[in-house]
Amino acid sequence: MQPVDWRALGVPEAVLGKVQALGPAGEQWLRDLPERLQALARAWDLTLGPVLPGGSAAYVVAATTADGADVVLKVHLPGYDDLGTEIRVLQIAGGRGYVRLLRWDLTQGAMLQERLGPRLSTLGFSTARQMEIICATLEQAWVRAPGMETFPSGADKARWLHAFIGELWQALDRPCSERVIEHALELCDRRAAGFDPARAVLVHGDAHSANTLAPYRVPAPARSGYKLIDPDGLFAERAYDLAILMRDWNQELLAGDPLRLGRERAALLSRLTGEDEELIWQWGCIERVSTGLLLLHTGMAPDGRDYLRVAEAWLVE
Repeated sequence: MQPVDWRALGVPEAVLGKVQALGPAGEQWLRDLPERLQALARAWDLTLGPVLPGGSAAYVVAATTADGADVVLKVHLPGYDDLGTEIRVLQIAGGRGYVRLLRWDLTQGAMLQERLGPRLSTLGFSTARQMEIICATLEQAWVRAPGMETFPSGADKARWLHAFIGELWQALDRPCSERVIEHALELCDRRAAGFDPARAVLVHGDAHSANTLAPYRVPAPARSGYKLIDPDGLFAERAYDLAILMRDWNQELLAGDPLRLGRERAALLSRLTGEDEELIWQWGCIERVSTGLLLLHTGMAPDGRDYLRVAEAWLVE
């Protein structure tokens, strides 16, 4: 059996790394990819264009429909169990705050979406401006809709994070202080107990600047019209989405007083959205610890240590 020429397919390095980690299943997916792409192009009457960068869980290629519309075809790697959830979120959103879903095929692990512009993270905006844009986009995306209670709840997420943090901290031989972990676990318990279905909405779950895209063919830097991609989909309080912004941009926090700057960030996010500052802070502390541990676990030690350094500083209150 001849090896797959992944260079001819233009498979990005990040995708290839995950393909190789999947072993035989990944190799078979790569072998089947050309035929799968052609089958989808025929079924959906597409002309395929260049491979697009970004992301690591799917092969993403530009395409044009029969009527000349620019679109994006995404073919996910095997074992991506959240594809059905992502499709449901995008169906509910109907293009409001999220990329518009045009077609999908679960058996092929494929989605056809509207074409969007560059990622917010690449546009050179200040951190404050990026947070403003993401918050404005989230305001569009947060909805209460029939069926949203079937998504994992904020309480479910808090309980999952409680187990994840405690177990991974032990598995990594306790890479940060016990006080940091105890604080994070206490906050998980608070957020699980504080879940209120009456105040919950459908949240994205990972709304960072690389998952926020500018409108297509609008001269950069666009001031509005951004949309979110790759939703996790949770039925939770809005503050959970804002926690993602609390955990990012470590170097700015470490360049000054991390506690003061972190509190100022929570206050800014509260002003931008009207959400409770303390809930933003609590979810932010949880996400910071869980992400730091995850990065250590996946071999990104310098970044993981930065997350946990800030978490230590946030304890001094």
